[in-house]
Amino acid sequence: MPEEAAAPIAGSDHAAIERLAASARVRDVATPAGRVRWRCFGAGAPAGGAPPVALLHGGHGCWLHWVRNIGALAAGRAVWVADLPGFGDSDSPAGPAMDALLDMTAASLRDLSGPGQAIDLVGFSFGGLVAAHLATDLLPVRRIALLGPAGHAGRRRPRGEMIAWRRVAHDAPALAAALRHNLAMQMLHDEQAIDDLALAVHTRACQGTRFRSREISRAGGLPELLARCPAPLLLAWGEHDSTADPKVLAATLGLQAPRREAVVLPGVGHWVQYEAAAAINRLLLGFLGD
Repeated sequence: MPEEAAAPIAGSDHAAIERLAASARVRDVATPAGRVRWRCFGAGAPAGGAPPVALLHGGHGCWLHWVRNIGALAAGRAVWVADLPGFGDSDSPAGPAMDALLDMTAASLRDLSGPGQAIDLVGFSFGGLVAAHLATDLLPVRRIALLGPAGHAGRRRPRGEMIAWRRVAHDAPALAAALRHNLAMQMLHDEQAIDDLALAVHTRACQGTRFRSREISRAGGLPELLARCPAPLLLAWGEHDSTADPKVLAATLGLQAPRREAVVLPGVGHWVQYEAAAAINRLLLGFLGD
C-alpha cells in the first residue's frame, strides 16, 4: 500500500467532487478553434514567487484526475486545471486532432498567463505528452513535471483485458463494475485505492471523453521532444505502471542531462498522483517551488 494517504478534500463521493468544483473559478477561454475550460484555484504566489502551474489530465480523463492534488498545490500559488479539448466541459478539436488540441490548449494558456509569461506545467499520461509538446515548441515554460507520461513507444505491461464500458453504459451496476475492473487493470495497483472517489472520478471522466488519445499516446514522440525541451524536468512513475516499464524509461529519456530527475514510487500503479497523492504532492511542491 502507499505509505500514507492525502486528503486535500473531505469525503469520498460525488458530494466531495461538487465541493471542490464549487471552490473553483471557472474560465472558459475562447480560441479560434473552440472553447477550453479551465478551473482556477489558489490566490497566487506573492510578487516574485513561483508562476502559475497548469495541470493536464490523461486520456479518458478530465480535470478531476487531480482531485487529490489541487488543495496541496493551490495553498501557495495559482493552479489552473484543464479539461483538454475533446474532454469534459471543453469543446472538441477539429482538423488534425493532435495539432488542433495543441493549438487550442496553447492559445488558452497564452490567454490565461499573458503574452510571453512563463508557467509551470504538470502532465499525467496523455497530458504528459501534451505538456512535452507545449514546453518544447509552443509556450515559455519554467519547469515541467511528467507523471506516467505517454508517447514513449516502449513496452507496456497490461494486467489484463479492459472491458468496453460503453456497451453497458445504460446499466448503472454493470457500468460501475466495468469501470472498477478497468481501474484495477490500468490505473491503480492496490485494490484498496479503488474507492468511491476513484470510481466517481473515473466514471465522470470516461463519460465526458470524445477525443481518441490511445493511438496518439502509443505512437511515440516523447523521447525526441524531451531531447529538445529546455526546461528543467521531473518524471515520476508508479512501480507497477501498466503503461510503461519505469526502470527502462528512466535510463532512456535523456535523464543524464542536467536539471533532470526521475522517480519511481513503490507499490503504486499508473494513476500515481491519486494512489500516492501525499508523495506526489511533496515531490511537486519541492520541484516546482525551487
